[in-house]
This record gives sequence, structure tokens and C-alpha cells, in this order.
Amino acid sequence: MKRAIILHGMPSEEEYFDLSALKPTESHWLPWLKRELKERGIVAETPAFPRPYEPDYEKWKQKFEEYAPDEGTMLIGHSCGAGFLVRYLSEHRIRVGKVVLVAPWLDPDKGRAPKFFDFTMDENMAERTDGMTVFVSLDDDEEILVSAEQIRKGIKDVSLREFTDKGHFTSGQMHSQEFPELLSVLV
Repeated sequence: MKRAIILHGMPSEEEYFDLSALKPTESHWLPWLKRELKERGIVAETPAFPRPYEPDYEKWKQKFEEYAPDEGTMLIGHSCGAGFLVRYLSEHRIRVGKVVLVAPWLDPDKGRAPKFFDFTMDENMAERTDGMTVFVSLDDDEEILVSAEQIRKGIKDVSLREFTDKGHFTSGQMHSQEFPELLSVLV
């Protein structure tokens, strides 16, 4: 059975507790992608990480492992969720399906989540996947551009998809909750 795990990023504490705002698992393109994958017979999950505004790697890891990723599992991460996947796959040498890192964030300035990204990147990580792709938009924040470059230089055989007008790949910046470019890489 084909599966996908779609990981959200790190909202601000204000955004997370704003009752009028969507929860991270329900925002941007995540629900659209989940629905599109399910329509194609792929079981898609969007785990909600505990206290995502203060990411704790061990707690995120525990939640992620509840979904038991394996060689039949595609992994998609946005921002901090993408950075989490880079660390997890560096530290756990498991075989998985396709991996897509959307606007990956590794906290290159070590200012907001320094312990979360205290790891050594595995340059051979992509060999244990069915392909690893990084999506980055050149109009995103400098920290994201630096993180994407660290991944491109630090991991062999990573595909890079550059855009110029998608910002941080949020529905407001993309002017849509649909993300067909991502779907086409996965299916």
C-alpha cells in the first residue's frame, strides 16, 4: 500500500493559538495534497506535532514514528517539517519512498531552534529514497534560501526545483491552496 506523510512547519505561538486561524495540518496546500493523494489510492496522513511553535526534536520524532515510515512511504515536509525530515533521515538510515522538502528550514542562524537542528547531515541520504526533491522560491526569506543551499551542497543526488514567485509556499503567497507542481513530483 502506498502511503504519504505530510509534515507541517513551525507557526508562531500567536498564530497557533489564534482561534480564527487554521491549525498547521489544515493550512496552506496540506489538505489539498492529502485529498489529491487519497483520490489516487495513496493513504495520506498529516500528523500534528506537539507545540509546533517551540519545536522539540525528540517529541516530534516520537510523534512521527507513530506513523512507521517505510520503503512504501512518501515523505513531504514544509519549512521546519522539511528540516525535521533532513535530520530524521540523517540519523535513521531507513529506506523510504520519494521525499520532497518544500521551503526547507534548518535554522542556519541558530536563533530560533538551535537544538532542533543539532545534527550532521548525511550526504548519502537520497540513496535510501525513491528520489529527493527540494522546492524553493527565490522570493522566500534568506534563511530558507541558505537552508536549501545547505541541503543542495550537503546531500548528493538531490533535485532542486526553483520558483520565483511562491514565497514560502503558503496559500497567501501562492494565491492558491493547490500545489500541482508538488503533486506531479509525487505521482
